[in-house]
Amino acid sequence: MLKELETRFRDISGGVDFCSLRYLRERDELLTVRQDVPQPVQDSDDGGFMITVLHEGGMGYGAGSDLSAAGLKWAFDQALFWAGQTAGRCVTDFSKLSPPCPSDEYAGPEENPWVSTPLEEKFDLLRSLSAQLKSCGKIVDWEASLWHTSTQTLYLTSEGGRCRQTFSYMAPLLRATANAGSQTQTRTLHAGRGACMQGGMEILEKIGYSDAPRRIADEAVRLLSAPDCPAGTMDLVLAPDQMILQIHESIGHPLELDRILGDERNYAGTSFVTLDMFGSYQYGSELLNVTFDPTRPEQFASYAYDDEGLKAEKTYVIEKGLLKRPLGASVSQARANIAGVANGRACGWNRPPIDRMANLNVEPGESTFDEMIAAVENGVYMEANRSWSIDDSRNKFQFGCEYGRLIRDGQLGELVKNANYRGISATFWRSLRMVGNLSTFRLLGTPNCGKGEPNQVIRVGHAAPACLFTNVDVFGGA
Repeated sequence: MLKELETRFRDISGGVDFCSLRYLRERDELLTVRQDVPQPVQDSDDGGFMITVLHEGGMGYGAGSDLSAAGLKWAFDQALFWAGQTAGRCVTDFSKLSPPCPSDEYAGPEENPWVSTPLEEKFDLLRSLSAQLKSCGKIVDWEASLWHTSTQTLYLTSEGGRCRQTFSYMAPLLRATANAGSQTQTRTLHAGRGACMQGGMEILEKIGYSDAPRRIADEAVRLLSAPDCPAGTMDLVLAPDQMILQIHESIGHPLELDRILGDERNYAGTSFVTLDMFGSYQYGSELLNVTFDPTRPEQFASYAYDDEGLKAEKTYVIEKGLLKRPLGASVSQARANIAGVANGRACGWNRPPIDRMANLNVEPGESTFDEMIAAVENGVYMEANRSWSIDDSRNKFQFGCEYGRLIRDGQLGELVKNANYRGISATFWRSLRMVGNLSTFRLLGTPNCGKGEPNQVIRVGHAAPACLFTNVDVFGGA
């Protein structure tokens, strides 16, 4: 079928400056056991294509799910029409773009394919884990779930480019909610579906999926009787499953170049970052090293080429605290005349690529977890995000966590609930005092980062170690 699609594209793609076709087929399966009851399987199979035309300084799109020659010709005509309408009327002169012409194939990891395990065995596993989550009468809601997506893409260009990629995504979930009177507390495995990775069923062993239910349930119950987190300015140690939210909201979104250029202002806000900051702005302490890295195969948003055909490479966007490069794909790079990264990504065949995070990681440092705790005289350790709020310039934020423990005189102390902290992105990262080493480093992420008009929900990976921040405004309360 893909060979026929390529032949049809070659037949209709001439006579313009540049034309590309991006084909996507995505198969989803969501299995859930909630309160020991298997839920209906959610299954979907979606496929289609988008044609992009660059011609005489304009750009246009046409998309459809009809893969026939007539279907492709209709989409090409639509894209050519809109290229004519946009020529000379956009903030970008698209004739200045130099689209890549990739020729490659890439397959993400999948040691134990999802389809090789019978549906009955998957539900048996989920039923077993669900039963363990219901550890006592105080657990009032509980859930075990597996979400798998398989994806294949084909990218073709009028200049002979051809790139085919296949991926397998897994996003497991474990959740236990406990209640006693007016108190309700929830614990999850790494903040909901944060333990998401590329691969097959082998991922479950890597993340300790089967070993986690009893711990999660026990912590949810113990939180009910824990005191509220104290308020004050103190040191803060964040676990990797809270660092993913901190990276996402206060580094990832502010560095998206289309947002910096104003494209999101009427929908999701702008950014405190401006173009003149790159190369000179001290974003964090000298311990902060952040990479855009879609090349790590098992991480959730890895790929060989983005949806505009740019080759993926590991790139430092912040190095030794210095802001170096935005998260901007080819169109934004041309608009701003600044180097970016290969992050033109679309959530589906009927959405155009826009500037998105992929794998945005804080590189590990040299400190052990015990060394970080020992360095704190008065502070709190927090795990797993449960709430977030950030202003429309991605600067002032307030985040809440599922789980906290006091740190006194270099020792982990009592459990606390409703642990929250707040800060300002522009100064928070400069308070980074210690960065965990590889022993604290975890590959995590999120399957549901939203952005764009019309909205696009996309997969993002965040790998991070535990980190220690000083003089943070911490407080308790639901």
